[in-house]
Amino acid sequence: MKIKNSFGYSCFTVFNTIFMVLLCIVTLYPLLFVVFASLSESNAFMMHEGLLLWPVKPNFESYLRVIENPMIWSGYRNTLVIMTVGTCTNMVMTILGAFFMSRKDVKGVGLFSKFIVFSMYFSGGLIPTYLNIRQFGLDGSFWALIIPFAVNTYNMIIMRTAFASVPDSLEESATLDGANAFTVLTRIILPLSGSTIAVVILYYVVGHWNAWFYASLFLRKREQWPLQLVLNEILMQNSTNSMLGDTTSLEAGSVAETIKYAVIVVSTIPILLAYPFLQRYFVKGVMVGAVKG
Repeated sequence: MKIKNSFGYSCFTVFNTIFMVLLCIVTLYPLLFVVFASLSESNAFMMHEGLLLWPVKPNFESYLRVIENPMIWSGYRNTLVIMTVGTCTNMVMTILGAFFMSRKDVKGVGLFSKFIVFSMYFSGGLIPTYLNIRQFGLDGSFWALIIPFAVNTYNMIIMRTAFASVPDSLEESATLDGANAFTVLTRIILPLSGSTIAVVILYYVVGHWNAWFYASLFLRKREQWPLQLVLNEILMQNSTNSMLGDTTSLEAGSVAETIKYAVIVVSTIPILLAYPFLQRYFVKGVMVGAVKG
């Protein structure tokens, strides 16, 4: 027997559907606007009025100019190096720290955990961090963006909660069979915490991909700049002259505008493509790391 929905429930369903559609439009339109603007002919885009619902005279001129700029590829290379080495360092340190914090039979774990939580709310500040990095001789190298930020406290706590949720009986059985702490970590805990690990990796990857502030402080040479620092220079300082080529002075302003949108798309697409592949781990990993414990 089919149950007929009440009038109030039907009204709520209609209202909720309309609201979600409007929310999706408001959320997606800024992204679509950037994509449409980057695909538009420069002069036609500058003369366009009203909402941009489709590229105006579509072409790939802006993308061709961006691809021909060597700084974009240099920024990609540097970002990939920093992201790969940094994420690997982050995960090693985070996993080891979280494993120690999840041990219930080790003395001092509680005190260590309190120090970790304390660092979430209080830090040394920008100037002491800068002075420490210079004194250690890391200034001017990629390591200045990796070693001082090897562990994120929030991510470590998420990982620790996931590790602590693994049943003690599994660890006890492995210990009785002669497994040491390293074996327990690599053969039992890590395989059972795959969703949380995937989420934490995503957090670190996005963090390294979007980082530009500390790079602007510690990296002096332009050939060392990550992609986001190149993007910052183009957007904030209007540094598009190298990509204008033989453009006339009258067209330079409009071409530069569409180039900026093309650079934004080029620097954003790779990280957007990673989300769908990790989406199935995301919700599960966050729930395991934040609810259980």
